Amino acid sequence: MSSLFAFSQFEFGFLLGPPDGRFLVRDDPAADPEAVLVLSTLGAPQRRRLRGRRGAAVAAASPEPVPTSRATIVAPQPFGDERQAANWLADVRADGARRDDELARGLRTLNRALRAHRAARADPYARDVSAEHALVARLGYGSGDEAVAGRYAAAWELPRQGARRVRRSMEAPEERFAALLGGRQRVGACEELTLRARMDLDAGRTREAALQARIALEAALADLHGVADDRRAALEADRAAIGEAANAALTGELPRELADAVDDCVERIESALRARSLEA
Repeated sequence: MSSLFAFSQFEFGFLLGPPDGRFLVRDDPAADPEAVLVLSTLGAPQRRRLRGRRGAAVAAASPEPVPTSRATIVAPQPFGDERQAANWLADVRADGARRDDELARGLRTLNRALRAHRAARADPYARDVSAEHALVARLGYGSGDEAVAGRYAAAWELPRQGARRVRRSMEAPEERFAALLGGRQRVGACEELTLRARMDLDAGRTREAALQARIALEAALADLHGVADDRRAALEADRAAIGEAANAALTGELPRELADAVDDCVERIESALRARSLEA
């Protein structure tokens, strides 16, 4: 019997950007692989039909068929036997926190690939993805080749509502969306910067998060007028640790205590933003 490997798999209703293929993921060429990432495109339009395509006059719009991108993240080490694999999947299904950890681990690997694509192509618009972006997410086990082809020894397809949902916005986002588009409110610079810092933290990019957090913190102190004194004092007190973290990020990876300080500071800015929105 072939060796069995754990995998997480995501499908998206858009092109991710990186080329299809199978890639070893590791921090150093001499290190053991951390994962095997397999990217494939399903149902893509034939490129020959796209070459030389001219615009055309239309009287009505019709939905354009779109390709599906599949990303499979395979663990580098096999299970000892099928019973061990089955027990692992049963534990994941029974434990919501463990399920979220497995999904997050797979997404970090995928976002690492998207970061590499952004840098390789100098493309600032190639975005990170989350579980909420996926049409479907699966956890399971099987031989590596079977999982890539969509055949599994055993797999669990998560319900859409089961994807981890992190609400970091205000309590009534639809109302604020309309207010922002209608000019009744403005998006603060600190909001965009804080969201970027949060995205870097969730992806494990602590150096980038520290640099973003430093700018986000200064923008928050300039933008957030009228917040409670204790909230503002806590943000003011973060300046020293965030400055130290940003300086350390210029020379290398952050020690754990500084990475934690960045996470704590970003959470305090998010909390202040939510409080301001609720008051508004």
